[in-house]
Amino acid sequence: MAIENIKVPDLGDASEVEVIELLVAVGDKVSENDSLLVLESDKAAMEIPAPMSGIVKSIAVNLGDQVSTGSEILVLEVEGGSESAAEPAPEETQAAPEPEPAAEPDSAEASAPEKAASETKIVNVPDLGTDDEVEIIEVHVSSGASIAKDDSLITLESDKAAMEVPAPEAGVVEELLVKVGDKVKTGDSILKLTSSAASSAPAKSATPSKPAESEAPAKPASAPAPAAAAPKAASAAPSGKVYAGPAVRKLARELGIDLAKVPGSGAKSRIVKEDIHEYVKARINNTSAASAPGLPVIEDIDFSQFGEIEKVDRSKLEKLTAINMHRNWSLVPHVAQFNEADVTDLEDFRADLKAEADKRGTRLTFLPFLLKACAKALAEYPQFNVSLHSSGEYVIQKKYCHIGVAVATPAGLVVPVIRDVDKKSIWELASEVLEMTDKAKSRKLSREEMQGACFTISSLGAIGGTGFIPIVNAPEVAILGVAKTTIKPVYMDGEFKPRKMLPITLSYDHKAVNGVDGGMFADYLVRLLGDIRRLAL
Repeated sequence: MAIENIKVPDLGDASEVEVIELLVAVGDKVSENDSLLVLESDKAAMEIPAPMSGIVKSIAVNLGDQVSTGSEILVLEVEGGSESAAEPAPEETQAAPEPEPAAEPDSAEASAPEKAASETKIVNVPDLGTDDEVEIIEVHVSSGASIAKDDSLITLESDKAAMEVPAPEAGVVEELLVKVGDKVKTGDSILKLTSSAASSAPAKSATPSKPAESEAPAKPASAPAPAAAAPKAASAAPSGKVYAGPAVRKLARELGIDLAKVPGSGAKSRIVKEDIHEYVKARINNTSAASAPGLPVIEDIDFSQFGEIEKVDRSKLEKLTAINMHRNWSLVPHVAQFNEADVTDLEDFRADLKAEADKRGTRLTFLPFLLKACAKALAEYPQFNVSLHSSGEYVIQKKYCHIGVAVATPAGLVVPVIRDVDKKSIWELASEVLEMTDKAKSRKLSREEMQGACFTISSLGAIGGTGFIPIVNAPEVAILGVAKTTIKPVYMDGEFKPRKMLPITLSYDHKAVNGVDGGMFADYLVRLLGDIRRLAL
C-alpha cells in the first residue's frame, strides 16, 4: 500500500473557494474520477474528482473551509498493484525474447492503421438553437481521460435550461479548450479528441498467441468502465452518494431536496435539473395525499381550450415556499386568536422620536416596538418559545429569543431572523431591521441569517386589510399576523374617542399550545402595545 496526499487542482483565476459539500468519508473506497468534494466560487461550482483509486484514510477539510490551488484535501491509501504489474513486464520480455523479431513485421504493419485511427479531432458545441452565448457550469472530463461515445463532456446553462454535451465518439481527451465559467455558443471548440480505435487494434495483435487469456480479462476489464457510474447511482440510497453535478446539487440545497430520493433521468442515471423540478412538482401535488391517504390530487387541465394562455415558470424561492406552506398547513392544526391593540400613545411617542432617529441616521418604524413586545410576551409565556419533537413525547424549550420577520421581495417571501431581541434596545433593533430588510430585498441574506427563529412576525400593515390568518412556520409553534392600523371610535371615560387600533392575529399549533394560553398571550401583547411603559418592567 502507498499513501497519496490529494490536493486541490489548478483552479484557474479563482484564488480561494468554499467547500460546500463533502462526497466521501473516512474509510470509503473510491475509484478514479469519483467525486471527492464540491467547491464553489462566486461564479461557479465544481466537483473535484479522485485522480486514482484507493481508500480514504483522512480528510483535511470541512464544510465551509476556504481552499485554494494546492490545498490538501485528503489522504488516500492506494494499492501497489500498478507497481507490481509493471515489474513482471521486463521478466516477460526477457523470458520470451525470441518472439520479438517475429512481432516486428506485425507491429510495423499495424503502425499504419494506428496512425490513421489516432487522428485528433476538435469537438465543438452542437447546435443550441440560438446564437446567444451560454455558460459552462460543469466540465465532466479532464486531459488524458478515456471516454466512451455519449459520455457527458460539459454542462451548459442558459437563462431557461441546462443541457449536457455528449461525446460524439469514443476516444482520449488530448486537451481541454474550455473551463467552468466560460461563455460559449454553437460551433465553439470544446476539446481535442483522439479516437480510441487505435489502441484496440494493437491490443489484439499484441497477444495473438494467447486468445483465451486475452479474451478472458478483456471482458471484466471493459465491464467496469460503463458500469462505474451505474452501481454508484444504484447504491445512492444506502450509501448517501448520488450522481449529480454541482449546479444540480446547488439547486437541491436551495430547495431543501434530498438528492438521494430523486430518480435520475440523465445518462447513467445522472440527476439533472429537470428531475429536481419534477420531484418538487410531485411533492407539491402529493403532500396532502401522503399525509392524508385517500385525499384526491388536483388534476392538471388544458386551459388553452378556453382561450390564450402563457406558461410562467415559478422562481426557486416560490416553489420552496409552496412546499413548506403546504406541509405546515397540512400537518399543523391551526388556531387563530384575533385581537386589537390601541397603539395611539405608541404612535405619538414614535413620532416624537423622529428627530432623534434622523440624528442617529436610522428610521424608527413600528416593527422594533412590536419585536420588543413579542420578546416580552415570549418571556412571560415560555410555552410559546418551544418546538414539538416529532415523537410528540416532549417539547424543546428554548432559552434564547430569536424572532423572524417576513419580508416580501421580487423573488418571493423570505424571513430574516433578528437574534437576541430580548437583549437589544429599540434603537439597535431599528438599525438591524433596516439592515436585514435591505439584505433580503437585494437577495444577500446568508442561510444562517434565515435560521433559528423561535417566533415569526408577518406584517401586511403597509398593504392594508382588516386582518388575515398567517400559517405557522414549523417547527415554530406560533406566528403573529399584523394588519393595517385604522382610526376607530373607542368608548373611554364616558365618551367615544378616536383611537389608532392595530388588528393582530395570533396563529398557533394546537398540538403544542392550548386555547387558554393563546388567549392570554394575545391579551398580554395587546396590553404591552397599549402602554409601552410596560416594556421597561
